[in-house]
Amino acid sequence: MLEYIEHKLKESGQNNQIVKYIMKCLKCCFWCLEKFLKFLNKNAYIEIAIYGKNFCVSAKNAFFLLMRNVVRVVVLDKVTDFLLFIGKVTITLAMAVGSFYWFERDKNLNYFLAPVIIITVATYVIATAFFSVYEMAIDTLFLCFLEDLERNDGSEEKPYYMSKKLKKILGKKNKRNSDSE
Repeated sequence: MLEYIEHKLKESGQNNQIVKYIMKCLKCCFWCLEKFLKFLNKNAYIEIAIYGKNFCVSAKNAFFLLMRNVVRVVVLDKVTDFLLFIGKVTITLAMAVGSFYWFERDKNLNYFLAPVIIITVATYVIATAFFSVYEMAIDTLFLCFLEDLERNDGSEEKPYYMSKKLKKILGKKNKRNSDSE
C-alpha cells in the first residue's frame, strides 16, 4: 500500500517534504515489523516442532523465552550472523578467484569475466541457501539450550540435558555422583 501511495504521489508531481518524511518513517516501521515477524515465525516453528502446540501459543512461548534471555539472544544472533557471513564470503571469493584463473587460461573465450561473474553470483546464492540450514539448526539448538536452563536446575530430579562441553563453558553441573549426561 505504501508503494502504491508513493507511486501516486510521484505521478501527481507533489514534492511535499513532510509527506516524504512520513512515508520514509512508515517504510522504516513496516520494515522493522517485517523483520520482527520473520524472527518470531522462525522461533515459533521451532517451538511447534519441540512441543507440538499451536502457532499462537508457540509464538508467545518463544517470544517470552527469548525476551527473558535477550542478552544471550543478541550475542548469539550477531556472532552467528558474522560467522555465517564470513563463511559465505570465503566460499564465494574462493570460487571467484578459482574461476577467474581457470577461465583466464582459456584463450578461446573472448569475455572470460562473464562466466566468472555468473559463477560468483551463483556461488553466493548456493552458499546462502546452504548456510540457512545451519542457521536454523543453530537457532533450534539455542532454543533447546534456553529451555534446558529454565526447566532444569541440575538436581537429580531435574538434570541438565546439555552436552558436557556446554555445561563446562557455563559452569553448570548436574548434582550426581557421575556427570554421564
